[in-house]
Amino acid sequence: MENAPPPAEELVILDRELGHIEARRAQLLARRAWLLSVMQQPVAPRTPFSPPAPAFGGHAPQTPRAPRDASPRSAQNVLLTLGGILLTIAAVAFTLVSWGHMGIGGRAAVLGAVTALALAAPVLLLRRGLVSTAESVAALGLALTVLDAYAVHRMAAPDTDGLAYTAISSAALAALWAAYGLGFGRLRLPLPAALISAQLPLVLGAMAAGAGPLTLTRALLATAAFDVAVALWGPGRVRPLACAGAWLTGAGALLSAGAMSLAAADSSDALRPGVLLLAIAALALFTAWRTPARAPQPAAPTAGETPTPQTATPSPENGAPAPHPTAPTPHEAPAPDNQAPSPHAVAPTPHEAPAPRTGTPCPDSGAPSPHGPAPSQGAGWSPHAVASSAVAGLAVLAAVGGVLRPAVPGAWAVPVYVLCAVALLAVVRAGLPRAMALGLAGSSGAVLAAGTLWALSPVAVSLLGPAAWVERSWSGGPAGLREALSSEAPWSWTAAAPLVLLTVAAVAVAAGRRPTAPGSAWRTPAACAALALAWAAAYATPAALGFGYPAAVTLYLLLTAAPLALAVRPALTGAATAPGAPLALTALACALASAVSVSLLSLAAQAATLAVLGVLLPLFGAAAVLAKGSVTPPVAAVAAVVYATGLTGAVAASCEFAPHQAALAVLAVPTAIAALAARIRGHITALPLEVAGAGAGLLAIGLAAGHAPVLAVVLALCGVIAAGTAVRADRRPVGYAAAVFFVLATWVRLGASDVVTPEAYTLPVTVPALVTGVLRRRRDPAASSWTAYGPGLAATLLPSLIAAWGDQHWLRPLLLGAAALAVTLTGARHRLQAPLVLGSAALALVTLHELAPYVVQVVGALPRWLPPAVAGLLLLAVGATYEQRLRDARRLRETLGRMR
Repeated sequence: MENAPPPAEELVILDRELGHIEARRAQLLARRAWLLSVMQQPVAPRTPFSPPAPAFGGHAPQTPRAPRDASPRSAQNVLLTLGGILLTIAAVAFTLVSWGHMGIGGRAAVLGAVTALALAAPVLLLRRGLVSTAESVAALGLALTVLDAYAVHRMAAPDTDGLAYTAISSAALAALWAAYGLGFGRLRLPLPAALISAQLPLVLGAMAAGAGPLTLTRALLATAAFDVAVALWGPGRVRPLACAGAWLTGAGALLSAGAMSLAAADSSDALRPGVLLLAIAALALFTAWRTPARAPQPAAPTAGETPTPQTATPSPENGAPAPHPTAPTPHEAPAPDNQAPSPHAVAPTPHEAPAPRTGTPCPDSGAPSPHGPAPSQGAGWSPHAVASSAVAGLAVLAAVGGVLRPAVPGAWAVPVYVLCAVALLAVVRAGLPRAMALGLAGSSGAVLAAGTLWALSPVAVSLLGPAAWVERSWSGGPAGLREALSSEAPWSWTAAAPLVLLTVAAVAVAAGRRPTAPGSAWRTPAACAALALAWAAAYATPAALGFGYPAAVTLYLLLTAAPLALAVRPALTGAATAPGAPLALTALACALASAVSVSLLSLAAQAATLAVLGVLLPLFGAAAVLAKGSVTPPVAAVAAVVYATGLTGAVAASCEFAPHQAALAVLAVPTAIAALAARIRGHITALPLEVAGAGAGLLAIGLAAGHAPVLAVVLALCGVIAAGTAVRADRRPVGYAAAVFFVLATWVRLGASDVVTPEAYTLPVTVPALVTGVLRRRRDPAASSWTAYGPGLAATLLPSLIAAWGDQHWLRPLLLGAAALAVTLTGARHRLQAPLVLGSAALALVTLHELAPYVVQVVGALPRWLPPAVAGLLLLAVGATYEQRLRDARRLRETLGRMR
């Protein structure tokens, strides 16, 4: 019987086993290299109390340790840091305070000797493996070199200019510290200190020489170039600091040169800062070009996949035990760049070629070798390369725009920079690396965004300026639009705003139609932005060109109709756009903004108000009928109701009606809306129409509030409209509103007629209402008591209660209290919620009214401390029986809930 697998399957098995063997071999080689590096270092002698060393591939037996407040390494660092600080303070005190007690020779000898010892001591300490101690002593030595430089200035060159001497000494210290750090590579502090000191010589030298802003900018640019060189090709530990220094000095140079370019009076004055800006751009582009692209991240294995032997890391789970991690002792330093790998590092397998080590300009991206090829375009991109390219683009735009700006009037300065940004976008080609293309495009986009914000100011004035006519409506139409907008800002600067907005809109359209655009996810926002910007440019044009008032109102009406037509029929744009798409919603928003603004603008003249409202009403009415989707029809319907209400009120005001008379005219709108909603029930606009009609009804009530008889009529008519709406099966709850309106109308009418005995008018209504409720309860026992008895009881109890509170006699409160008690007992007897609640509330209020004078007298006679004490005892009692009170309240609520 043959059990051997087929040759193809056996070959796969053999390859898998060989992969495991090669991975294990790589792990053993890494372990061997680390052991060799450890053997080259001095090993502390073992004591009888030292724990046993772990076997190869195993773990040391874990013994319980006592809790410590700090680890040995952290405690050691704290002590060394404090010691170095104290020694530095002592050296400073000696130099500044005790300097005069010694002669010149003694001073030089003391400082020289101490500095030499502090700089030489780290050599011996590094040989003994005391890296942390060597770091502290080296830091003291660096501080002493600064004090030496100060001492030399005080004694040897006291008349030298302070800035000039500081520039020279900082350059000398930077060179000294750099040589010291390169000579002792295991010290981490000297090289960063040298880099920080190297930031000062050129800038301080320019300031000492009394140079102007141009020379100072050149010094900043040269310092930034030095930082870039260090970030690209310097030692790895100083590259992050060099990157930060390059950004800071480069930003200073860019801002300084840009400010000089903006302040230039003519093109010749702008040439010199322009050259500096171009140099900044060249440096930034070089940095972006030399910054390598990030390697693309490997995709995670999907379900069912397993990592191949070439990429799998041996671990105890897959059969290859990982080497035991050995923590360094407190005196060990981190391994230098050329040290052997640690036990955690895994050597490359034979199936992989070792990747070459390259530098990084910043902590997250590497830099290629100086002699290596340029980074490829196919790899990922680094954010630092994108940022550098963006800085280059801004510098180029500032340089070119600064030279061209003095040749145009002041109002056209922003369009010059906008056109330069458009030109930069046009020259960006797909052949550039992706990071550089993104950065240049981002800089152009930033300039275009800034220009758009500048150009939106006159648009905001045109939209919001007409709001001032609300307080002085119909005071007379102005001669021109600028007078109607009531803006104190000069209008000369607004002439270029429409051009800027149209330019940015064209860029958005072109960007959305580029073949390289990332699909519809980018094209839709670009189209929406282009539409909004084009509308804004058109809306700002009348004010920018100084149109007359009638022409401006006419143009604004057209700017309302055109976007509204696009919102109703998005196909008019030539694109296959759904009615509820973002483009249609953007057009609807533009139409609404135009409509509101032109409505406010029309308040300047009576004829303009009637004409504008007369045009907007059919415009939005037609949009509500013709539009499709779930947003445009309801919004257009509500706008039509608003403009119908406004037109009705404007007509009433033109007829010189009083506000309470105009209220009766406004009621025609909710009446028509209720009739229309009954015809189009189920349509998407039915509910928004009814809500808007209800708002018109509330406006009518507000207009009639100053005249009680008319207010009663308006309330009664609102009740009739609500009752007519409640006839429909899907609007039954509106009947409650109808009852409220009728009751309010009755009370207002009684109050307006100065009736002192409201029961004579309310009882004839209450008795039939209660009889009707009894009959309904007999026919439908499940009917709510609030529906059956609530309106009838409220019609009498509430007016009588209001009258009783203002009555000084005892008869009305007595009769009302007796009636309320009877209603309460009836409700409790028959378990009816409405009589119980209304009767008990009326009874409590009547009782409070009758007892209030006596309570006031009793409280006035009591000591002042007694009411707080009683309140405190009451709170204590409630708190002690809190759970019981909650259960009682819950039981009461459940009892009321079970009632009808």
